[in-house]
Amino acid sequence: MRFLYYDKVENIEKGRSITGVKTFTLSEEFLRGHFRKKALVPGVIYIEAMAQLLGWLVIYSHDFKLSAVMSLVEGVNITPDLRPGFKAEIHGEIISTSKRDSLGRAWITVDGETIAEMDRIIYSHVQKVDSKALMDLFYYYSGIKI
Repeated sequence: MRFLYYDKVENIEKGRSITGVKTFTLSEEFLRGHFRKKALVPGVIYIEAMAQLLGWLVIYSHDFKLSAVMSLVEGVNITPDLRPGFKAEIHGEIISTSKRDSLGRAWITVDGETIAEMDRIIYSHVQKVDSKALMDLFYYYSGIKI
């Protein structure tokens, strides 16, 4: 089973930034049987949502000629105790990128308030990929056609 932690890409600027949205509902698979009295969205889900979206920005910025594998996350700050039932905006920026790796940062806001952030996230690049398949996946998962 593949878990996708964003619903749609709202905006993407090649080599610069990406914005997407995710509505966290009570029916999320990761909540089933996990919390007995009070359902909370686990912090690691926010990290994964930011990593997925920023990873697509890296791939898109390199014209789908590589894949991005998260290799380091630092400076994570997450607001605890967020219950399902909110719509989050996920933001990501590329700070620097090369043929071998990319450095970025990401954050999530709800109603204008930052609820999660990563100061540094590094992706290692994998060069041997099927560019057409990656492009098709991006268009399917992002909800946009560029």
